Amino acid sequence: MARKNRNSKKNASAVANNSNNRQVAVNRKALYDYEILDRVEAGLVLTGTEVKSIRAGKVDLRDAYARAQDGELWLHGVHIAPYDAASYLNHEPRRPRKILLHRSEISDLTAQTAQKGLTLTPLRMYFKNHRAKIELGLAKGKRQYDKRRVIIERERERAARQAVKEWRE
Repeated sequence: MARKNRNSKKNASAVANNSNNRQVAVNRKALYDYEILDRVEAGLVLTGTEVKSIRAGKVDLRDAYARAQDGELWLHGVHIAPYDAASYLNHEPRRPRKILLHRSEISDLTAQTAQKGLTLTPLRMYFKNHRAKIELGLAKGKRQYDKRRVIIERERERAARQAVKEWRE
C-alpha cells in the first residue's frame, strides 16, 4: 500500500516562500532605456567564486547585454566582483558567461534580435532553488520623448495617489 504524503501542501508552500529564492541585482537602467517586449528566464554557467560573490550581492548589470555566438548565448559586460576570501583561483570580473537555454529558445531569440532595433538585455539576477538565474528581456530602445512621457506619467500617478490619501484623511 502506497503511503500518502501528508506534507505535500506544506512542501509546496515552503518551496514558493523559500528564502533562497531571492533577488540579487536589478538592471534599472535597462528598464528606463528600453521597452521590454518579452522576458525569458535562463541559467548561467558560473565558477564557485562567482556564485559566492553573487550571493554577497556584488553584481553590476548596468552595461550588460546578451549576444548569440555559434548557436550559443553569451552574457557580456556583467561585472561580478572578485570574491574577497578566494585565493589565486579567483575569477575575472567581466568575462563572458554562457547562458543556458534550450536550442529552440536560442534560435527564436536570435531570430528576433536580428530584427532592427531589438536587443537582449539582462533585467535581473536572482537565485531560484539554490541556482543562479538571469532574466533576459527582449528590448527595443526608447526615444528621449518616450522616456520623458514615462516620467510625467509616473509623477501624475504619484500626485493622484497623494491627493486620494489627503482626501481620505
